Amino acid sequence: MKIYNVRQITEADYGCEDTGRKEPTALLILEETRSHREERIEMTERLIEKRGIAEGKKVCFTESGELIKYIRVVAAIMHKEVDGKKMIFATARGYGEFKGWWEFPGGKIEAGETPQEALVREIREELSTEIAVGDLIKTIEYDYPDFHLSMDCFWAEVVSGSLDLKEAEAARWLTDEELLDVKWLPADLELIEIIKE
Repeated sequence: MKIYNVRQITEADYGCEDTGRKEPTALLILEETRSHREERIEMTERLIEKRGIAEGKKVCFTESGELIKYIRVVAAIMHKEVDGKKMIFATARGYGEFKGWWEFPGGKIEAGETPQEALVREIREELSTEIAVGDLIKTIEYDYPDFHLSMDCFWAEVVSGSLDLKEAEAARWLTDEELLDVKWLPADLELIEIIKE
């Protein structure tokens, strides 16, 4: 998958009257992150706003050729053993479009951070907890309607802290048998079979 930086967004027309378009469009000047090759694409201003595309952000094309925002995140698959049963920690989102859906805690990677550093910081900020980050399980690539999610998923163990919910509305330690008892976000759901193994 090719990732692009949005270098510039300029108005492509000053309305629709003379162009025959049904709504105003803008010209996006993109720079491919690896080759630095420039691409230009016109897109309606409404779609740019809906998908949260902005200068300085990353974007990519879906398989069907749609331009969407690209978001890179990390997730902690925190685990422990209780009475011989493996348990996995999950949280329910407390905000946004997917409020109440379940996910593995984590967040965005900031500039200059490794995925592991980002994960430690995110868990500290969201749960007041220190973790030890283990092996990478898998990188999930998933197209939501308005953005592409690239999520590095790591095994992790709690080192210290109280797992205080600062952003989530609920949390649970789930056994293998309970993993499908909650409504997972689509990208997180892809991990369930791997975790069960």
